[in-house]
Amino acid sequence: MAEIKMQHTDVVIVGFGWTGAIMAKELSDAGLRVVALERGVNRDLSTDDLYPGVIDELTYGTRGKLFQNLSRETVTIRHAANGTAVPYRQLHAFLPGDGVGGAGLHWGGVHFRVSPDELRIRSHYTERYGKKFIPEGMTAQDFGITYDELEPYFDFAEKVFGTSGVAYTVKGKVVGKGNVFAPDRSHDFPLPPMPEMYTGAMFRKAASDLGFHPYPIPSADAGGPYTNPYGAQMGPCNLCGFCSGYVCYNSSRATPNLNILPALKLQPLFELRTRSTVQKINLDSTRSKATGVTYIDASGRSVEQTADMVLVCSFAYNNVRLLLLSEIGQPYDPVSGTGVVGKNFTYQNVAKINLQLDQERYTNSFIGSDGAGVAIDDFNADHFDHGPLGFVGGSAIWSAHGGNKPIAAQPIRHGAPQWGSGWKKELKQSYLHSTAVALQGSCMAYRDCYLDLDPTYRDVNGLPLLRMTFDWKDNDTRMMAYVGEQAMKIARALEPVEISSGLRKPGAHFDTRTYQTTHLNGGAIMGSDPSTSVVNKYLQVWQVPNLFVHGASAFPNGLAYNPTGLVAALTYYSAAAIKAHYLKSPHQLIAG
Repeated sequence: MAEIKMQHTDVVIVGFGWTGAIMAKELSDAGLRVVALERGVNRDLSTDDLYPGVIDELTYGTRGKLFQNLSRETVTIRHAANGTAVPYRQLHAFLPGDGVGGAGLHWGGVHFRVSPDELRIRSHYTERYGKKFIPEGMTAQDFGITYDELEPYFDFAEKVFGTSGVAYTVKGKVVGKGNVFAPDRSHDFPLPPMPEMYTGAMFRKAASDLGFHPYPIPSADAGGPYTNPYGAQMGPCNLCGFCSGYVCYNSSRATPNLNILPALKLQPLFELRTRSTVQKINLDSTRSKATGVTYIDASGRSVEQTADMVLVCSFAYNNVRLLLLSEIGQPYDPVSGTGVVGKNFTYQNVAKINLQLDQERYTNSFIGSDGAGVAIDDFNADHFDHGPLGFVGGSAIWSAHGGNKPIAAQPIRHGAPQWGSGWKKELKQSYLHSTAVALQGSCMAYRDCYLDLDPTYRDVNGLPLLRMTFDWKDNDTRMMAYVGEQAMKIARALEPVEISSGLRKPGAHFDTRTYQTTHLNGGAIMGSDPSTSVVNKYLQVWQVPNLFVHGASAFPNGLAYNPTGLVAALTYYSAAAIKAHYLKSPHQLIAG
């Protein structure tokens, strides 16, 4: 029994990042009383983004002020089901956020849509290449929704985020020099693209000369002054270089804290409770209706919050853990292939080719923004013929000039001294003349990559940690090797004096010791069949109609693109369906 029982509310939201903020705004505006529970502290931009403290690299970049405290709760990780999982104790491979805004406060701002074919990836590949093209054990499946259904919500999300970019086509008409592979749009981007850096201009020319199709990366770092539909004001990015992992002191990067929360604070129907760690989603005796949640408050007391609707909006794998702890849905079994909760956990394939240019070309790498870059999509999704290549998926290739930090960025040429005065001299020279060609690729879902509860390790409150079983597969390695060859053509065309390839070698295991990406997906996947998915296309749990689960946990496959754009569009789509259909008569929106 909980020590405290709070007054009943219409909606309780677990987690307050992008998805929690979007749903809180949409549903409170619809007249519902909304309580949002965030386990971390408040992140108030009026005090937390003050210059110059906010660009303290030790506090933010090295010691991870905005990231999850792994001493209180973490995950355990193993490469295979017959291995022993151990806790992830140091923040390296991925960086889950903590506090109001979540990972949406410390992200870099790259804001893509999705290739329509990837929303129906299994159907698309089997139709084009045949059923035998999908490798044995690969469990990638369709999202159960189309791009055309989501397009209006991509469009609105970009307006909320103040996204900078340039379209290729709008309503079927070519309007600009954007991504020729991008799907059609109903409107152009709200803001023009970010300034093109020197390295981006070099990348553009090299890629064009090779016959590829470069375009400015879409960015939620504002390319100019902007006021969004909620009245939030953004200032133009000043290219300070302190983006991912930091609070933007210039109010230039879209975050839930900047772009939505100020409007929510004016909404009397909304309440945000911080330092509130949800332990369980409560169900009625039929186990087909959620009655609310139980959480631990800042004083360590057990609190029950009842509600008519429960929305799970935390970080992707935390969504899965809460479902498992609450015994909602059938846990996935990789041996039998049955069950759905924990199924299709995926990561993202990344690599970098580091370059040293001659001493006459200054890259000034301390200047930049994570969204100020140039990319090609020629080898992303199914924009190229996979038939003779024998793998599924693809990768974007780009020059992203994110701004190298003094401590974290230490580009040293091969063979240079590793310490002392020689190292300092080499670092000074290399820092000013370094750049990179980056790859960010898809990660296919496999039968033996999944999430479940760890039988050994527990969090600070005594609950089982989430266990992650994951490793790279041959398909992922071969895809990146092929696209890496194409990226190397661009790298060589830049005429560097040294090239250092970071492409993963065949047989290499997932390594948690170096940062890769925080783009983790799956485990509470969406689809059109309750026997193979946790939620429907409205992100509504099949067996519990008043429970919705938002975020990248819904992705049944890992995409090459950053997930936030698709996450936001799916969340707005879900909110629209709840307001238009569910609230009139609470029910299962799709027959299971």
